[in-house]
Amino acid sequence: METWDARSLAGIAMFDGLDEVERKRLEERCQWRRFAAGQTILERGSDSREVLFIVQGTVNIVNYSQSGREIAYANLGTGECFGELAAIDGQPRSASVVATEPTLVAVLAAERFLELLKERAEVTFRMLTRLATMVRSGDVRIMELSTLAATQRVYAELLRMAKPDAAGTGLYVIHPLPPLREVASRVSTTRETVARAMSHLYPSGIIRRKGRSLYIMDRTKFEELLATMRSE
Repeated sequence: METWDARSLAGIAMFDGLDEVERKRLEERCQWRRFAAGQTILERGSDSREVLFIVQGTVNIVNYSQSGREIAYANLGTGECFGELAAIDGQPRSASVVATEPTLVAVLAAERFLELLKERAEVTFRMLTRLATMVRSGDVRIMELSTLAATQRVYAELLRMAKPDAAGTGLYVIHPLPPLREVASRVSTTRETVARAMSHLYPSGIIRRKGRSLYIMDRTKFEELLATMRSE
């Protein structure tokens, strides 16, 4: 539990390059809040303006359709941040944020965050890069929803979620594999469709499930499969 209680911004990517004195000054200006798995951290439409930094844990960025169906935009983990849009443009929150595991966040007032952007060019550049990535990711998802069938969207999302295995196996892994309903909400389909799409891959050996991890055994073959499906 030591890391759970460590109120430090040392692992926050946005603050890379700040010396220890500057970082400590920011830490003193933050409020520190803990959230249980499943607890809502931010509500869509609220007027709060703070920027939140994930010191430990993971969160989902979600919205809800008129029928109440959850739509997941992204999953963020330790070292990342959220809430910056409202701090920058002063508008209500555009999405809700829900903790997916016990999560510790550092909360920085909008005024302090904007001061930091004005004073530190390197932090501002990282924020611009982050916003550009969000726009590009949104463009890709809009294109996929418009042009790909549900199974193709599931495969594209699995490839997006997979990261190089930290154990050095040379494979790509999704760890922990989120609930299938969460994958479904990311690509606007059903849990059953996700389960069916994944079941088609197991016999070919392209993916393998081990505990809470999903391994991509042959990423090149997986990408070629998706490309073939797209062309058809």
